Order: sequence, then C-alpha cells, then structure tokens
Amino acid sequence: MRDAHPLVWLVVLMTLGLTAAPPAAAQDPTYQARPVDKLGRGVVNLLTGWIELPKQVHRGGQHPNRLVGLGRGLLSGAGLALLRSGVGLYETVTFAVPYPKGYASLYAQMELPDYAWK
Repeated sequence: MRDAHPLVWLVVLMTLGLTAAPPAAAQDPTYQARPVDKLGRGVVNLLTGWIELPKQVHRGGQHPNRLVGLGRGLLSGAGLALLRSGVGLYETVTFAVPYPKGYASLYAQMELPDYAWK
C-alpha cells in the first residue's frame, strides 16, 4: 500500500471526508441535504452497493426454509445492489442539482437506509 498512487489516497480521503454527515441530518426530517452530502452518499453507494448481495443472502438464510430464503435473498440482494449502485451513480452525476424544497432522498422514498451497511 506504500506504493499507492497519491491520487488513490486523495480519492479515499475525499470519500471519507464527504461522507461525514452532520448529526442533525440523522435526527431532523426537514434537513435539506447539501450538494456535497449528495455527492458523498452517491460515491459511497456507487462503490459499496455490492454489500447488499451478501447482506440480503444472510437475511434470507434466517428464513425457516433455507433454500427458499437463500434464493429470495440472492434475488433481492442482486436487485438491491443494482438499485443502490444505480442511485449512487445518479446522485454522483447530479450532485450539483439540489433537491426541491421538502423532497426526500431517493432512499427514503424506497424505504431503504442511506447506506448499505445500516
């Protein structure tokens, strides 16, 4: 990792810095996301959308019929991984376009947490 290109480190540090949401965002339903928040969430979800696949397979394994649960988990995980990555791409590309007043994020409309690991 010592020989990593400085650009890689810059991207990692920017991603970590951009994803630090203020505590008010988690508690205030009227919080209006800033463009940098939208960009940070978009980049993180674009890069980590694949986490939905093992997460949903694990949840499916909790089903009484493991075969049905694993199949359902695999299908829903693949779908949610594509969905989360797609919305992440959308938010990354359109981060400069603000949400309209009172508009909830796309994740809230789909009843999904903002990040895959929540």
